[in-house]
Amino acid sequence: MREGRLVVYTGCSGVGKGTIMKKLLEKDERIKLSVSCTTRAPRPGEIDGVHYYFITKDDFNKIVEQNGFLEYASFCDNLYGTLEKAVDEMLEKGFYVFLEIEVLGGMQVMKKRSDCVSIFITPPSIEELERRLRGRGTEDEETIKKRMYRALEELEYEKYYKYSVLNDDVDCAVEEILEILKKESLN
Repeated sequence: MREGRLVVYTGCSGVGKGTIMKKLLEKDERIKLSVSCTTRAPRPGEIDGVHYYFITKDDFNKIVEQNGFLEYASFCDNLYGTLEKAVDEMLEKGFYVFLEIEVLGGMQVMKKRSDCVSIFITPPSIEELERRLRGRGTEDEETIKKRMYRALEELEYEKYYKYSVLNDDVDCAVEEILEILKKESLN
């Protein structure tokens, strides 16, 4: 059985990472999404263990103390982390394991795992990004302003990622990522 590939998959909040990921999961059964831990409250429709593991800050800090995270970070007053053991188990089974994480967490993983594939999803424009965030209807005005400010900071990290994929058309972005996986599998 072939060894899997770790994929750091990031971009600013609202860029469409989740929409692209949903289509990737439908198109290729070898793609698996790592389920992260978070201390934030679930959004409507989110299921514990499927979308995130929703845990307390105390439990999160215990995992940090045990070095159980491949990466972890704070984002908009919440904590997010990727369980290293769960990722390694999927890689051993030969899957493309996607870490849909924030930019700084992605940088942590790239330092720890130099063989990972790094993909940064970009918006067509800052105006379109704001329109998408508002269109979700899940955040108040203050949170949207925080996310927009953070998005401008996050876009500065694009240059550190091996691949940059523009999300102005979801289907095109999905096909581009599948081509990246094909290319990286040959390396």
